[in-house]
Amino acid sequence: MSSRSTVTTWSLEQTSPGDLLPAAAPEGDDVRIVRAEVPSPEFSRFLYASVGGDILWVDRLSWSYAQWEEQLRRPGVETWVVYDRGTPAGYVELEPQDGGAVEIVYFGLIPAFRGQRIGGHLLSYGTARAWDLAERWPTLPPTKRVWLHTCSRDGEHAMANYRRRGFRLFDTKVTEEADVTAPGPWPGALTRTS
Repeated sequence: MSSRSTVTTWSLEQTSPGDLLPAAAPEGDDVRIVRAEVPSPEFSRFLYASVGGDILWVDRLSWSYAQWEEQLRRPGVETWVVYDRGTPAGYVELEPQDGGAVEIVYFGLIPAFRGQRIGGHLLSYGTARAWDLAERWPTLPPTKRVWLHTCSRDGEHAMANYRRRGFRLFDTKVTEEADVTAPGPWPGALTRTS
């Protein structure tokens, strides 16, 4: 019989572009954020597994190539990648939804890049791109709401970062979920230490 753990999931939102409280950008030219405009299941799976491997992101690990491609080709789905000195350090994935809502579906940093003040900048930038998504996708309605969820399995600083960027809590759910082994991008990869 598998073991289970209590997991708390918090949903947060912004309802106006003025809600965004941007973090300062890192000094210098070493950190850049670039949109991955060419849908690439290989690259997106790399980001997903590398960022989420130690915090139990497992939902998409079983996806086929075709499922990744279908998601990435949906109108308005965008992946914004942060690079530190040319190396991918993390990403934010945006997904438009009905009624002018945009979900920040995934956001995070590869473990080696956490704690370097990159996350607040990436979240600020990604949230701003959620607010102006319709400017790049004219078939979409203007964004009226940006939302996301985080849970007790996420990084220890996730909730504080969301709050500092102006996100407000609108829902909390507590569930029992099966325990899974942190898959990492591969066995022996760097994992969070605390």
